[in-house]
Formats: sequence, structure tokens, C-alpha cells
Amino acid sequence: MIGIIDYHLNNLRSVQKAFEKVGAESFISDQPEALAGADKLVLPGVGAFGKAMDNLRTLGLDAVIRRSVGEGKPLLGICLGMQLLFTRSDEGGSFDGFDFIRGEIKQFPSTVKVPHIGWNQIDIRRDAPLLRAVTDHSFVYFVHSYYAVPEEDVALCTTDYALPFTSVVQKENISGIQFHPEKSQTTGLRMLANFAGVGDRHAVIGAL
Repeated sequence: MIGIIDYHLNNLRSVQKAFEKVGAESFISDQPEALAGADKLVLPGVGAFGKAMDNLRTLGLDAVIRRSVGEGKPLLGICLGMQLLFTRSDEGGSFDGFDFIRGEIKQFPSTVKVPHIGWNQIDIRRDAPLLRAVTDHSFVYFVHSYYAVPEEDVALCTTDYALPFTSVVQKENISGIQFHPEKSQTTGLRMLANFAGVGDRHAVIGAL
């Protein structure tokens, strides 16, 4: 069972519908006790980094996320949720993240249109279960103004937009996707199926 974390600053139903489409059970909650009982956690997100971390702390969700990760449960961050996995962000100041992955969140340079919106390609840098049956150079859907600069070798995929930036990460039981998999058609659904552990089901693969 996948717990989708509701910290009152994210688009949750579309993510849950995407999991439903690939045959994975999930629930949405802002209750630490309920989320602590999930087998895997998903941290979606849109909005500002600092406000997101404030909401997570206020709701007591930061503690359950840290505890679950420490217990070895898989965690997937999506869009802003991926950025929150890092050490800090300079969005609107300087704000601390979870520091699961060492690195910073930076704004795209003024030489390109910000935010980065629309379809762009992912370049696969190394194999991982999250990328099973995902084709190199696939197009996926982005909406973001900031990007991750890891200080560790965690990049599964990169994408070019003014510069090459990290678009998919994995470190042990922690994964992150900068684009919106729920809006990225077959490629995004395959990645959610892989995270959920339903990627081997013939019916799911056929449906994608």
C-alpha cells in the first residue's frame, strides 16, 4: 500500500489516479499515524520550497517521513517533492530540506524562459529498477523554475534546458522525479508502476 503525503500544498488526486491506472493501491493522508502504516511513501508537490517544509513540520509529517526512510521504506519525491529531498534551496531565501541527498536547489539562469514548462527529453545515465522498460530520450512533462544540483552520484537521468540538470535521482530507498509522471503518459506511468512494484504484471505493461 502506497501512502501519498498530503501537506496541503500539492496536487494529489492526479497522482493517485495514475497509481490506480497501473493497478497499484494507494491512499491520501495528512495523518502521521496513517502514513506510518504505508509500505511506501510518495511526496508530491507544487509551490514554494520553504512553505512546503513549514507545512510538513506543522503537520508532523517530516518526522514520519524521516522515520520511514530510516526503516528502509521506499520514498518517491515528485517535482517539488524531489527537491525537498535535498539539503537546501535558495528559492525565496535559504531553506533547509530533508538532506537525504546532499546538494542544493538552484534557479534556472535568466538566459532561458522560466519556468521550464512542457515536454522535454530524459537522458538515462544508469540503469535502475525505477527505469525498467523506460526508453532513453523519452519525452516527459515538466513544470518548474528550480533544479537540483546533487553533490553525490545519484543521477539516474538528466535533461537539457540551458544546461544539463538532474531530472531523476535515486539513493538507496529514496527516489525522486523532477517532472510530473502523472502527466507524462506511458513513460511516467511505467515509472510509477516500477516504483509500486507492479511493473511485471502483463496486464499493466499491456495497458501502458
